[in-house]
Amino acid sequence: MKKILIILILMSTYQATSQYDKATTVRKTFSRETTVSTIIDADVSIIWEMLTDAENFSNWNSTITSLEGVIEQGEKILLKSILDERRTFKLKVKELIPESRMVWGDGKGNRIHTLIKNPNGTVTFTMSEKISGIMFPMYSKYIPPFDEVFEQYVADLKTRAQEIAKQN
Repeated sequence: MKKILIILILMSTYQATSQYDKATTVRKTFSRETTVSTIIDADVSIIWEMLTDAENFSNWNSTITSLEGVIEQGEKILLKSILDERRTFKLKVKELIPESRMVWGDGKGNRIHTLIKNPNGTVTFTMSEKISGIMFPMYSKYIPPFDEVFEQYVADLKTRAQEIAKQN
C-alpha cells in the first residue's frame, strides 16, 4: 500500500511540474487555443518591463522579428513573427493591468499574458492565444501551429529575465 501511495504522489508531482514550459493546443470547430506557462525566478517588475518595452522586444524574443508601436492601453502595435515574416499583424492593446495582465489582439483573436507572483518570489507566466469565429473553419488550415513558437517565447523570456535578476 505504501508503494502505491508513493507512486501516486510521484505521478501527481510529475504531472504538476510537466505542465510548465510545454505548450498545449485545444482545437474546436470554431476555435483554436494555445497555452504555455513557465515559472520565472525574477521579480515581476523585470518581466513586466520586458513585456511592455516594444522597442526592445525582438532583442530578447527570438520569435518576434519586429514590434512597432507603444504598448499602452488602447494603442495599436505592429508585430511580425517568425511564423510568417511576410505578414504584419495589426493588433490593439485591449487590456493592461500593470505587473499582472496584458491582452492584445485583433478581430480574429486575442493573446493574453498573465503574471502571478508566487509566495517563494518566483513568477508564474502564462501566455495563451485563442483564435475563433464563425469563419474560423474556412481559414484554420492556413494558420501554422503555435506550440513550438510559444515554447521558445517563454524560454526566451525566462532566460533573459533571470539573467537580469542575477545582475541586480
